[in-house]
Amino acid sequence: MSAPTAPKGFRDSLARLKNAQKSNAGAPLYSVLVNRPLGRVFAAMGHQVGLTPNGITAISAVFTFTGIILVATMAPGWLMAVLVGLCLVIGYALDAADGQLARLRGGGSLLGEWLDHVIDSFKIATLHLAVLVMAYRHFDSERWMLVPLGFAAVYVIHFFGMLLTDLLTRVHHAKLGQPAPKKGIPSTLMSVAKLPTDYGFLALIFFTLGAPVVFRWLYTVMFVCTAAYTLMVLFRWARSIAALDAADRAAASGAGR
Repeated sequence: MSAPTAPKGFRDSLARLKNAQKSNAGAPLYSVLVNRPLGRVFAAMGHQVGLTPNGITAISAVFTFTGIILVATMAPGWLMAVLVGLCLVIGYALDAADGQLARLRGGGSLLGEWLDHVIDSFKIATLHLAVLVMAYRHFDSERWMLVPLGFAAVYVIHFFGMLLTDLLTRVHHAKLGQPAPKKGIPSTLMSVAKLPTDYGFLALIFFTLGAPVVFRWLYTVMFVCTAAYTLMVLFRWARSIAALDAADRAAASGAGR
């Protein structure tokens, strides 16, 4: 890993970060247009004050979990909506900033990647449960409580499936001495299609908690879209892993001849 570079100025850091971005292939529209650019600003600010990527990850966790705690403990209202929405949006942008800062400094670390995924897992597992607690305390529909319960399950399944598919794919190609496959060409249509499943878009919905009926409808639509997308992508992931199994069997058969 290259040694960290000394800050030369905010604009310099921001300009260099533009060349240290992940591919936008497969990224939802909110991430492409809002979250990554905002994260780039936070990463440049962090670079100026000497923060490490893990330090930004910790700050991201503070904002995110403050928002989650407020969802579970405060009564729905416009003040609560603004506080929660800002905490979740800023926390998500900082989550993008840690990786950008790591690339600017010459590359990340295994500990940083582990910490990032652990915090993401904690966030995914608790956000919808906090909505469930809020619904139990303040909403008058017991049936609607099934929505955040189902959302929590779908989000965990999607996140775990994504990570495990990526890991098994990388392990397979590493065994063959091949580089990990690159992502495809960025597609605006795919970015728009994935918008209802994006965590950043979900964070924006919490700004409507001042009007609980509106929040419940938007949240329910996002749950349905996310569940449908997860079901679709699970089949695609299963086919890709099955293809890797077939390639392994073919390679083993060829080696045994």
